[in-house]
Amino acid sequence: MHVITQSSRPADGGPEADLDAIATTYATNVASATAREQCRMRDEFTTYCLPFARRLAGRYRGRGETLEDLEQVARLGLVKAIARYDPARGSFTSYALTTVIGELKRHFRDTTWTVHVSRRLQDLGLEVRRAGGALSASLARTPTTEEIAEHLRVPVADVRDAIRSSACYWVASLNAPAATDQKAELGDLIGRADPMLETVDDRITVAGLVRLLPEREQVMIAMRFSGNCSQSEIAAVLGVSQMQVSRLLSAALAWLREAMLNDHLPPRRVSTGRAIAHIPLAAAA
Repeated sequence: MHVITQSSRPADGGPEADLDAIATTYATNVASATAREQCRMRDEFTTYCLPFARRLAGRYRGRGETLEDLEQVARLGLVKAIARYDPARGSFTSYALTTVIGELKRHFRDTTWTVHVSRRLQDLGLEVRRAGGALSASLARTPTTEEIAEHLRVPVADVRDAIRSSACYWVASLNAPAATDQKAELGDLIGRADPMLETVDDRITVAGLVRLLPEREQVMIAMRFSGNCSQSEIAAVLGVSQMQVSRLLSAALAWLREAMLNDHLPPRRVSTGRAIAHIPLAAAA
């Protein structure tokens, strides 16, 4: 028993009237067929309806999903429509259209929105985009939010909400152009991690420790590492020998290194002759 004859096969999407007639024949015959015949008839009818599903999927192309994925979703909706179709409900094409479109919209709602947006705002967002295109053509300029709201006969606040929610619809690729007149990609505009950021804590700690050194050694360290002065230049400014500068700098740096590696400050003689006790490192900050 064949539901579809050779003469009734469409050339990639026959008229919906033919589809309705064949759907009625299919529903009548499949009810009295054996399980094996039902599988064959269902496969045959599904294949016949595929062009119909492809046309519906094509309506949603250019919205961030590949046509192949959209057609797969549409085929899933078609299979559901065929499985649930009852001739008593009326036209098969009307029922299948509602089922397939619903499946496509559900796919977009579940997979392409970055945050949850209500169905009302999603639908209004589509209407706003269509109205914006129509008004742009008739006004020869970009319409205002108020003009779109008046055109759709909805509150201006709702139009603004729909426009904002549309920004959640699709995440732009980092490889997308940053602007039409630039070669830079969006990913190029993202700041890179500053390697110096990891040293911030150490720099703050060292600054606190340096303040615990004798004033003369603080000056030496500042001249050496901030002023980029040589030991001879430091010695000339402070009125000491270059050897003394070398010895004092080495001792100061050794103390700073030990202090950075321990939880407590190591003891050290200062100019007053007193030793700095074991102080918690936090006190140096």
